[in-house]
Amino acid sequence: MPMPTLRTSLRSVLLATTLLAAGVAGTTLPPAPAHAEVPMQGYADLVARISPAVVFIEVTSQSKEASGPAGGPMEEFLRRFGEMNPQFRIPDGPQEERVMHGLGSGFLISEDGIVVTNNHVVENATEMNVKLQDGREFRAEIVGTDPMTDIAVIRLKDARDLPFVEFGDSEKLRVGDAVVAVGNPFGLGGTVTSGIVSAMGRNINSGPYDDYIQTDAAINQGNSGGPLFDTSGKVVGMNTAIFSPSGGSVGIGFSIPADTVREVVAQLQEKGTVSRGWLGVTIQPMTPDIARALGIEGREGALVAEVQQDSPAAEAGIRSGDVISAVNGREVGRHDSLPRLIAAIPNGERAELTIERDGRERELTVTIGELSPDRMQMAAATPEGLGAPLGVGIEPLAPALARQLGLSPDLEGVVVTSVDPSGPNADRLMPGDMIEEAAGRPVASPRDLAAAVSESRGKGVLLLKVLRQGNPVYVGAELASS
Repeated sequence: MPMPTLRTSLRSVLLATTLLAAGVAGTTLPPAPAHAEVPMQGYADLVARISPAVVFIEVTSQSKEASGPAGGPMEEFLRRFGEMNPQFRIPDGPQEERVMHGLGSGFLISEDGIVVTNNHVVENATEMNVKLQDGREFRAEIVGTDPMTDIAVIRLKDARDLPFVEFGDSEKLRVGDAVVAVGNPFGLGGTVTSGIVSAMGRNINSGPYDDYIQTDAAINQGNSGGPLFDTSGKVVGMNTAIFSPSGGSVGIGFSIPADTVREVVAQLQEKGTVSRGWLGVTIQPMTPDIARALGIEGREGALVAEVQQDSPAAEAGIRSGDVISAVNGREVGRHDSLPRLIAAIPNGERAELTIERDGRERELTVTIGELSPDRMQMAAATPEGLGAPLGVGIEPLAPALARQLGLSPDLEGVVVTSVDPSGPNADRLMPGDMIEEAAGRPVASPRDLAAAVSESRGKGVLLLKVLRQGNPVYVGAELASS
């Protein structure tokens, strides 16, 4: 099975076929908005206006991490598409230090040389050279980066009177709208491709704030950090990842929405870092069976699997088993939309949460905290997404589950509920395994396992102590590299 070039593997590729019926009696199709129309004469005028603000970034970086052959734990090589020079080859054995040369794209948002690009394009950069389409070249320095959303801001040195583009409103995008991508694929220089918005709100399991625009506009290695334009010339997204069995475009690309980029860039320009709201819960998706058991069939939301002690959620009275269905009146559809809604609320601000408990709707007021680095894993560690690097599904060990497995209800840990037969640990872990320790430390909750997974990614393997049918067993679990 081909591997997708993403930070974590896509759980599935959804294919949709839309049938358009014409001439149906009594049916009137509304006119398409102007920004969705493809100009009869093509995009030449648009491209002439916007392409001067698209830049090409050459990065030199040093890596001291050991590396194996292609297909090993070279996550940056596999998961993204703008970082590696096509002529670069990964060495077959470990090395103490390597000089790496990467290529990417970006776009100017001010006349004094502020450039937006992907974090993975400039990560660990020791030198950056930025080229404009008119031939001018500038050295650049990093203003700020945000790995959680893969967004970075850099500044061109001694720059002024440069062309720039403006952000559009990605919230108004609709599936089927026409879009144009401009970038530097395979180091060829300025390249323009066009297509449509294929889907909105895509979650590709690359992080806790996934909310991608999917497009069929051709984007390839080197397009990372480049802009996705609407037909009015506004930036509606930043091209960031592709799904590709071959490394080339197969018509499935992903862009960070402009509304997210704009918000993160503003904070990076102001203080070089990004502050996010923190609630302090571990969540999991609602399934039809869970909804039926809770007496809220047909409802959506985020099921609270765990509430962290001394967190805003605990102080507000949120309990394990609650279903959060709205934040400040905004519905929580999929469970993974909750982290984005909370992250957008400033530290210290009060928020109104709508929850479902015991089959009834309740309103709770919570004072949002700040998501500090030591809390990052808690925010990211949903029981569904946490097991992805291990190729398993996990759940916190609730008393009911402990009884079902014949374990003491006083035990703490996480339980393997499913194992991907094609995953890295199909022959190592089993459903029903209770993970007691990870990397030599006790695992009392999903956040403990999340921290161990994060710390062990560079090694590619994680030592687990599991309780299997009442017997302790050590397992050298492999961590997925893409």
